[in-house]
Amino acid sequence: MPSRSDVVNGLARLRILATTDLHVHLTAYDYYADRPAPGTGFAHAASLIRQERSDADNTLLFDNGDFLQGTPLSDVIATEGVGGDLGTHPSVHAMNTLGYDGGTLGNHEFNYGLDFLESALDAAQFPMVSANVRRSGGGTLLTPWAILDRSMQMLDGSVETLRIGIIGFAPPQIVDWDSSHLSGRVETDDIVSSALAEVPRMRLAGADLVVALCHSGIGAETYKPRMENAAVPLAGVPGIDVIVAGHTHMVFPGEQFSATEVIDPEAGTLHGKPAVMAGFHASHVGRVDLLMEHDARSGRWHVAGQTCAVLPVIDTGEDPGIVAAAAPAHRTTLNHIRQPIGKTAGPIDSYFALTAPSASIQIVADAQRRHVAEAAADLPDLPMLSVAAPFRAGGWGGPENYVDIPAGPLAYRHAADLYLYPNTICVMEMIGVDIRDWLERSASLFNTVTPGSEGQRLIDSGVPSYNFDVFEGLTYQIDVGRPARFDPAGQLLDDRAARVTDITRDGRPVEDNDRFLVISNSYRMGGGGTFRAARRGTVLYLAKTSTRDVVAHHLKSERPVRPTAPRIWSFAPMDPTTRAIFQTGPGALTVARPDCLHDMIHLGPGKGGFERFSLAL
Repeated sequence: MPSRSDVVNGLARLRILATTDLHVHLTAYDYYADRPAPGTGFAHAASLIRQERSDADNTLLFDNGDFLQGTPLSDVIATEGVGGDLGTHPSVHAMNTLGYDGGTLGNHEFNYGLDFLESALDAAQFPMVSANVRRSGGGTLLTPWAILDRSMQMLDGSVETLRIGIIGFAPPQIVDWDSSHLSGRVETDDIVSSALAEVPRMRLAGADLVVALCHSGIGAETYKPRMENAAVPLAGVPGIDVIVAGHTHMVFPGEQFSATEVIDPEAGTLHGKPAVMAGFHASHVGRVDLLMEHDARSGRWHVAGQTCAVLPVIDTGEDPGIVAAAAPAHRTTLNHIRQPIGKTAGPIDSYFALTAPSASIQIVADAQRRHVAEAAADLPDLPMLSVAAPFRAGGWGGPENYVDIPAGPLAYRHAADLYLYPNTICVMEMIGVDIRDWLERSASLFNTVTPGSEGQRLIDSGVPSYNFDVFEGLTYQIDVGRPARFDPAGQLLDDRAARVTDITRDGRPVEDNDRFLVISNSYRMGGGGTFRAARRGTVLYLAKTSTRDVVAHHLKSERPVRPTAPRIWSFAPMDPTTRAIFQTGPGALTVARPDCLHDMIHLGPGKGGFERFSLAL
């Protein structure tokens, strides 16, 4: 029988912890509701991280991107700038406080421009890596990869050096989504091709273990050039040992994914390699535990065992260091969001915004129209359409992720509630056939419902609500009994599919060659959400003011705001016995239902704190 020393000689345990998509949710506070949000935020995750570190001899901590944008606090920092009265960006300060070992960039790091990003990163006390984002004309934006030398406490009590390589990737589409900031300054390469080029160099430079920080989701298994969600093909690249995924705000390992030959959502592996995706807004911490074996003769290491988990963050107390790091910016943000901007004569909510026209969308559409009329009077004399979508409408954000503004005074936080992202307004000239295609992409939100059925889910949970664009200025119907033209990710299924019908303007059918001015946003203009039609428009105007400020200006100008929801769209009638199921937040039980949803039955609580309804189609 071998002795215990024979069993443990050359072995060490390494714990890798990872966060992703923090989006500046630093403390347990909801800026949209202006109230504490117990159990949420990075300060709680930090307490969990400290506990996980204390339970292991050898640990590494990485962040996977989208840490500079996401709350009104991040907008305040972008306005005030870093290095001034507010000092180091609070997200970077918090990561320094917790002692991160490395990180990479997400797509939202670029929302405020390259100069702001570089200023924020100047204070990072850990390596930031990005292999597929580079400066136009040559030169790297960040180092593609880094090697960390760490002294490993071995199981037999000895110490050996392990060289860990970290390499980072962002969606190549950032140059489209933030083209107003990045055009002529930044270029991107394909994720998998960049890995194939750089990982061998990491190994030649002495990396014993390679961790890919991949701000990209677990999507299609088959590789396509410049794919947005490339974590699965990336895991197949030789020389990569661990995948940290993100971007899509999902949790892996976990039940959100189905098992395939290369995806094991129970063990947490992609192509047999350990992988984690830790949700969003500090909801989870990813943990990969590796058993590393060191060959004393060759000096080489290999992974001898692995386990993966995602740990939910619960209310175990906020880490005081993180709270202190965020405190100056938090105080400034509270002053900002509490600025009075107007009054609303009625409540505004988004509980039914995916099943009927909603005042929460209409207000944004009206604000965009007002801005264009005031700021771009020299546009061609064409019919104008204003496109808006519900940003807070449940989904992965949970049952509290809805607009719910009572009648009465309005503050700046309400404008932020109605418009979450730092986009800017754009105006494009488009023709009818492309508008129809845009609407078809938007209608991929809905599952195909069988006529006469009674229990099918109406909404495809894989489609984020911000991809449900509503065209103010048109009227149309959506026939969910017909197949979708696009899948949830925006990939073409059938170019002949047409579930959006009876598209009219002022009572006249929209023809393929009819010309329009379409007001949308910079994200959609760059192809965000995989709306191919939006890329076909001719851009005539691009605002410098954020759409959120445009909404705030509109709310100030309307005294008071009178919320309305014109009948822009509706479901096409189906067999009278057809009913479908949808979920919304519990707040829906306390607000007025849209008149068009007269035949709707409350079925009771659903999963995850949502409420279930049955809707007649």
